[in-house]
Amino acid sequence: MGKVVVGAAVICTAAVFAATAVVVVRRRMQSSEQWAKAMAIVKEFEEKFGTPTWKLKQVADAMTLEMHSGLAASDSEAGIRKLKMLISYVDNLPSGNEKGLFYALDLGGTNFRVLRVQLGGEVNGIVNQEFAEVSIPSDLMVGTSEALFDFIAAELAKFVDQEGQDFQLPTGRQRELGFTFSFPVMQSSIASGNLIRWTKGFYIDDAVGQDVVAELTRAMEKKGLDMRVSALVNDTVGTLAGGRYSNKDVIAAVILGTGTNAAYVERAHAIPKWHGLLPRSGEMVINMEWGNFNSSHLPLTEYDHVLDAESLNPGEQIFEKIISGMYLGEIVRRVLCRMAEEASFFGDTIPPKLKVPFILR
Repeated sequence: MGKVVVGAAVICTAAVFAATAVVVVRRRMQSSEQWAKAMAIVKEFEEKFGTPTWKLKQVADAMTLEMHSGLAASDSEAGIRKLKMLISYVDNLPSGNEKGLFYALDLGGTNFRVLRVQLGGEVNGIVNQEFAEVSIPSDLMVGTSEALFDFIAAELAKFVDQEGQDFQLPTGRQRELGFTFSFPVMQSSIASGNLIRWTKGFYIDDAVGQDVVAELTRAMEKKGLDMRVSALVNDTVGTLAGGRYSNKDVIAAVILGTGTNAAYVERAHAIPKWHGLLPRSGEMVINMEWGNFNSSHLPLTEYDHVLDAESLNPGEQIFEKIISGMYLGEIVRRVLCRMAEEASFFGDTIPPKLKVPFILR
């Protein structure tokens, strides 16, 4: 269970902040006194967010311990584990020999994507593909489950209607959809799973605990869309599958985007909480949900603590909040606000937009 990724993820944040602060300070500061105040803030930040090798090893060791605990935890205990180590029910990854027309829906951030791809097997590979990206209105991210999935189904139906002659569905075959749902889900099969909680700015209370495949299927039926969800996967599991399609040596995938997560191929017999028959492959893809990782060894600053306290999910997704795109800009904004207040960073007045949370995305 690799440790290098953890170190790389933690250290990238410190680099972003330090570089941004120093460049902007040099351009803006005129007074030596103001310069000194600004540099003191930057230095303090760098020191508190320092990630020497020994600290990275502590973080990696703490995560490894949580991984083992998560693999042993039952479904009822998973809610109290920092790393849920969710069983994906994916025990066979693509070989590159697949043929046919397939659709995919990727929901995992402020946008969602729909894709269709014609696969031609080992010789022809990806014959053709098309995709569309749709922005999710902010009110739907905190509205109702019905409103969100109705919106998604409507956009999916539009996309299917645009299917051209380059894509061929065999007569009598129903369209198949792979549903990439990038939020923590407790799966009960390859095509069903109940939402554990929302992350990345979503907060739709009536969807928690519900089967997201059933919700999407209901919305598609309302739109008259003849399509079956054949697989439910996390985006990290999907990334792993995509990597394996091209390279048979791929065994892990990491997402660093709006949120963050990791998935990897585990030996099935090394998963204590797996009680079914061992899969023929002898393997099982594990969705770590490492965005929720937390440890006293993480280099958290006062900016991180305040951001967490004011977030939609205080105390949760701490690792995600210090390294992912959803939150990096907000931490930079808070640093700049302090520099503006204490070192007149932008002159005598603070730009009004700088006071708007999450304006730096």
